[in-house]
This record gives sequence, C-alpha cells and structure tokens, in this order.
Amino acid sequence: MTLISVDGEIRESRSDPDTPLLYVLRDEFGFNNPRFGCGLAQCGACVVHIDGEPVTSCVLPLGSVGKAAVVTIKGLGTPEKPHAIQLAFAEHQATQCGFCINGWVMRAAALVRDNPKANIAEIKETMAGTKCRCGAHMSIIRAIASVTGAA
Repeated sequence: MTLISVDGEIRESRSDPDTPLLYVLRDEFGFNNPRFGCGLAQCGACVVHIDGEPVTSCVLPLGSVGKAAVVTIKGLGTPEKPHAIQLAFAEHQATQCGFCINGWVMRAAALVRDNPKANIAEIKETMAGTKCRCGAHMSIIRAIASVTGAA
C-alpha cells in the first residue's frame, strides 16, 4: 500500500511501486486526466505537477512520488474559480479534440507561475515538449501569451 497526495487529498494505492503514476491515477483512482499519449514521455499528454513541477506521469514510478504533492488538471482550478490558464484556453478556444490539452495546461500553469511575463519565444521554448496532433499550437500559444501579456 502506498499513500499519495493527489489534488490535496490523501489516497491509498495498492499498485506495485514500479507502476507508472499515470496508470494509478487513471486505472486505480478513475481520473480522466492526465491522458495516455505515447507512454514515452515525449508528447506531454500525461503531465501532472509534482511539488509544483510539471512531470510526465507515464514514466514516473508510483514509488518515486513519496510524500510529494501531486496536482492534476482537476486540482489546478475549479469550475467556480478556474486557473488563469484554464480561462485563457476557453476564451481563446485553444482546443480542438482536447486530448493533449491536459499537458498544455499543466505546463503552461507552471510557466506562468515561474515566468509570469514570458514572451512568445519563452512560451514556445517551454512548451516545445508538448505535442498537439490536431494542429492547435498557435491558438494554444496565443492563449498562454494572453496570460503573460505577450499577446
């Protein structure tokens, strides 16, 4: 048994410590996000925050989480009080299919926390590891830029 903090709630996992955190979140805890994209930490669909840092959960073993706080997109904001990035994505219609948005939002939330005045080049550099198969990249960049003031 492993206890982990997810979105401010202590949860008990019975999974093997080598099980990727993504599988625990989705299969054991029933989360719809993060998403499984590539399983190789290359697309970003599975990003969560571990103690505030964006991490690809598809390759992170449950046993390595320890006492760290895990935050998913569900814990980033609420319908009543969404995170600024969540609002910007909605306002700029920065999604098509929505499959990859988890990773974009989670990386962008860390970016605006760490670099609230990021310019377009910094946004693109930070977000480079996140992929969108629908081609919504420019809408996504515009949404993030609207929060940092680079738009």
